[in-house]
Amino acid sequence: MNAIDQARKAYAPTQTHLRTSKSIEYQAFSDIIGRLKDATEKDSFRDLVDALHDNRTLWTILAADVADPDNGLPQQLRAQIFYLYEFTNLHSSKVLRGDAGVEALIDINTAILRGLGTSIQGRAKAQEIN
Repeated sequence: MNAIDQARKAYAPTQTHLRTSKSIEYQAFSDIIGRLKDATEKDSFRDLVDALHDNRTLWTILAADVADPDNGLPQQLRAQIFYLYEFTNLHSSKVLRGDAGVEALIDINTAILRGLGTSIQGRAKAQEIN
C-alpha cells in the first residue's frame, strides 16, 4: 500500500456500527468455522494450525469468562461451556497429531453459532416491539 492509499484510508469516512457482545461472538464463531472448513478443503496444514489456534483462543476466552464467579449465566450452562472448552482443547491436539478430523469442532461451533443467532434475533425482535 503506497502513501496515497494510506491517506485515503486514513481520511475516508467511517461508519460505526454498534455491535453487541453476542454479535461479536457470532462473528468470531462464524469466521473460525469458515476457516476450519476452508483449511480442510484446501488440505492446508498451515491454515488448519492457524484456525485451530484461533479456535482454542476463542474457547479459552469463553472458559475464563464462565469461570468468573460474577458471570451471570446459570451455573449448569457455565459448566457445559467449560466442558466444551476442555473437549475443544483436547480434540484440537488430536487433530494436530492426525488422530482426528475437525468435524466435531465444526459441529460444536455451529451449535453455538445457532444458539447465538437465535439469541440475537430474539433481542432484535424485542427491540422492535419496544
